[in-house]
Amino acid sequence: MVSRVIPVDTFDLVIFGGTGDLARRKILPGLFRRFAAGQMPEAAQVIGAARSDMDVTEYRSMIRDALKEFSDKAEQGDDVIDGFLEHIDYAQVDAQGDDGWDALREKLRDGVVRAFYFSVAPFLFGDIAERLKTRGLSDDQSRIVVEKPFGRDLETARSLNRTLATFFDEGQIYRIDHYLGKETVQNLMAVRFGNILFEPLWNSQFIDHVQITVAETVGVGGRGSYYDKSGAMRDMVQNHLMQLLCLIAMEPPARFEPDAVRDEKLKVIRALEPVAPNEVVRGQYEGAEGENYVDHAEDPRSTTESFVAMKVQVANWRWQGTPFYLRTGKKLRSRVSEIVVRFREPPHSIFGKDAGGRANELAIRLQPDEGMDLRVTIKEPGPGGMRLVDVPLDMTFAEALGPDAEEVPDAYERLIMDVIRGNQTLFMRGDEVEAAWAWTDPIIANWEEAKVRPAKYDSGTSGPEASLELLHRDGRRWRDIRT
Repeated sequence: MVSRVIPVDTFDLVIFGGTGDLARRKILPGLFRRFAAGQMPEAAQVIGAARSDMDVTEYRSMIRDALKEFSDKAEQGDDVIDGFLEHIDYAQVDAQGDDGWDALREKLRDGVVRAFYFSVAPFLFGDIAERLKTRGLSDDQSRIVVEKPFGRDLETARSLNRTLATFFDEGQIYRIDHYLGKETVQNLMAVRFGNILFEPLWNSQFIDHVQITVAETVGVGGRGSYYDKSGAMRDMVQNHLMQLLCLIAMEPPARFEPDAVRDEKLKVIRALEPVAPNEVVRGQYEGAEGENYVDHAEDPRSTTESFVAMKVQVANWRWQGTPFYLRTGKKLRSRVSEIVVRFREPPHSIFGKDAGGRANELAIRLQPDEGMDLRVTIKEPGPGGMRLVDVPLDMTFAEALGPDAEEVPDAYERLIMDVIRGNQTLFMRGDEVEAAWAWTDPIIANWEEAKVRPAKYDSGTSGPEASLELLHRDGRRWRDIRT
């Protein structure tokens, strides 16, 4: 069944794991921002569900504290928060047992959209999905939202997809990747497919290479136990970076509709060439005492990577000969998420060798300061001949759209409202997830079989030296992550 996109007069949203970190930091503050913007239906209901023994008054008090800590909209005052909290309810539920499910069902209303957000560990997905179905909490128009990780390899991803499919149709399952909710990511599609300027040039004839960087300044910190079982490849490359690559490389869909867009993304994943061992770099940060990766890992001899860089080829007519370079890591110099499209140099320079070669560059910034800039070549002002220099045509969204423009929504609040509206465009389909794991698994298996240890890199740098060499041997270089 394909879920219809229907007007939403109201909804019931149940957040399993409603007392957890994700709910407090992202989900509920995101909903609060929509409420403060006047975009939450007056009769909407949000129900936190968890094992914690508390009543609705205690739960609302917890949410009030979370909003004041994590939402910039909380400065609007207690009256606005009070209004939002009137929409909040709570149910004590045992996800793997029988307690609480009947009471939760009684809180749900007939004739409204029902959405269930699984903000819990993946091993609970099947238990919750089964109880929603067998205990009559879900109907044909209900939606479930599942957070990553969607398995840890192809086998477990297939198993999870089969489990969810036992109780819900694919059109009811929303696999959320918050990177796809970012304003700049969606603007990427608008830039590509809404402007004649770029799409004719969007191929290997005119693009030299593409760089995708997601760099973080923080380490694994308190997530060491989880991260040590995952690593950068599973935690970031297989999902976030893969999705960004797909949006850059995909063919124009026939329509801007969920399955049309996801069909084209799937074609990209299936066209990815296997990555040779010498085209991928693993790294693990180190620094002062207490700042080494292994200080937070379960095993002090851990070989889990906190950094990955790789050269990826898309084997189709559009991209043959144009490599995609991906990198992501923790404890790097700057917090930067960006996509850089480097165009080829003009085939012939009329200005002579002293003018210098130049290539246009489109940089799409996902964070911080969402926006994009296009570097073009002009003559350097002043006498002394034809000296060329690059200058940026910058569009930072907050500046370009002005103070009267609608505030750019957070990724989570946008995606949650898409769930309510029944729009799956920015969510991953089950076959996408499996195809991504089918490509990723051999890379991880090669590391494990060869017992490849990650290269050490100093905290606050741009990563291992080998990641620089990955581009240098192709006559290219990474864009500086400090820019």
